[in-house]
This record gives sequence, C-alpha cells and structure tokens, in this order.
Amino acid sequence: MNTRADTGLPFMKMHGLGNDFVVLDGRAREFDVTPALARAIADRHRGVGFDQLALIEARGAGDAHLTFYNSDGSTSAACGNATRCIARFLMDETGRDSLTLTTDRGTLYGRDMGDGITSVNMGAPQLLWNEIPLAEEMDTLELPIEGVPTATGMGNPHCTFFVPDAEAIPLAEFGPRYEHHPLYPERTNVQVASVIGPDHLRMRVWERGVGLTLASGSSSCATAVAAARRGLTGRRVTIDLDGGRLQIDWRDDGVWMTGGTSHVFDGVLTAAFLDSAR
Repeated sequence: MNTRADTGLPFMKMHGLGNDFVVLDGRAREFDVTPALARAIADRHRGVGFDQLALIEARGAGDAHLTFYNSDGSTSAACGNATRCIARFLMDETGRDSLTLTTDRGTLYGRDMGDGITSVNMGAPQLLWNEIPLAEEMDTLELPIEGVPTATGMGNPHCTFFVPDAEAIPLAEFGPRYEHHPLYPERTNVQVASVIGPDHLRMRVWERGVGLTLASGSSSCATAVAAARRGLTGRRVTIDLDGGRLQIDWRDDGVWMTGGTSHVFDGVLTAAFLDSAR
C-alpha cells in the first residue's frame, strides 16, 4: 500500500453507507492494537476517524479472521458493514465470488452479488436473554422498559424501539439513555425504527461505544429480526438508514445482509503518531 510501511502503519479507509472504518491488514505484519491506539486513530480531528477499526489476520479456519474495535477503544464481536467491506476487498483481491471469515461472533460467509454489491451471512440471531445478554431472565420480545423495545443479539446486543416516526426521536439524547440501561450489562446498540410497509423499515442508530452513526449492519439485522418476531414485517425487508439502504433476509441459515461498500483511500500512520498514541 505504501513504501513507508516499514516506519509507519498502513491502513485502508472504507465505509458501508457512511458507516466508516479504518482497516488494518495484519496478514503479513502483526499489529498490536491497544485501546489507546484505537481511540487515537478514531479521533476525527487528530487521527483518521472511524466508527469501527477492523483488523484482518491470517488465522482461524476461514480465509481470514476479523477483530473489531469501537471508537472508544472497546471491542465488538460483530460489525456487519465492516465485514461486508472487507469481504468485498478480499474477493476483489483474489478474484473469488465467495469466502469464509471468522470473527468472535462465529464463522460468517460472504458473496459477490454483482455490480459491486456484497452480501454477508451474519449468522443466526440470539433471542434468549442470556445470549444477548440481559441482566436477568425475561421475555426478549417486549422488554419491561418504557416503549417496550425488543432485545436481540447479533454477536453484540441490540435494543430496538418501534416508533411512529423515527425522524422525530432526538436520538442524541435518547440513545445514550438506553445504551447504558441496567438491563444490558455490556451496554447496547439502540435503534429507533418505523414501519413503512410489510417489507420496508426506516431506522436510525445509536451505536454502542460510537454514538450516532449513518448506518449499522448488525443493527439492521437485529431490527429486521425484531420486526419479524413482532409480526410487523416479513422476514425479508428493505431498511432505509441515514446513509443509504440495506436488504436484510432472515433465512433458516442466518441473517443475510446485502448492500454497497466503498474503499475510499489507503494511507500510512506515521511513527510519530504511533508513538504519541501509546
């Protein structure tokens, strides 16, 4: 990516519908990603800026292993849009039309759908309280929280509120209130969604460890599952996010997410920056 890689840290900047990522390719070179380094790179004024940082490694049973870091330095087992971006990158690199990726969430499968569109199977949703996890045993379909949201796990926890108008919710205030709700011991992603039709949702996202974001793949999967469980939609839906549109299909083999991705640029973090981030 850059001949200065021996003195700095090469990276790629990607996004899926404005949900943006810094991607480190650790297949040929080992990277020690610390919470402090992740926070420094995430700084949109003094670093690069991202919603998540993703590390690609040549380990595991698949074609590559992915590890995800939020902008606050915490880790996440799943990141749907980053997985799609990296699947697109690896398929372009190898000329293949499908691949297998391992994550802390489990084994995920990517497919080239043509015209630059990428689909990833994010696995089966986690519907039991202790899988998500919640702090105590309860029905995950309607939580005992004002607004009766639905809890879903997609390798990370989600709390989905169905509202008449997602645009009317002051998400910058609403989101953090529920991200830290006592029922979610590991915090949670928060979605507000409105039903447009039997196969169409409008959704906005407050992302755990990140804040407001233009899109979220795992949140889209969780919201589609929650809507289907509540009988609001079928199992195949279109979701309109602030950054664009995703197709979600909850099948017997898992939740498939399909949409566009973008590889924006490559760069190198300088040795001086890396030293300051320790």
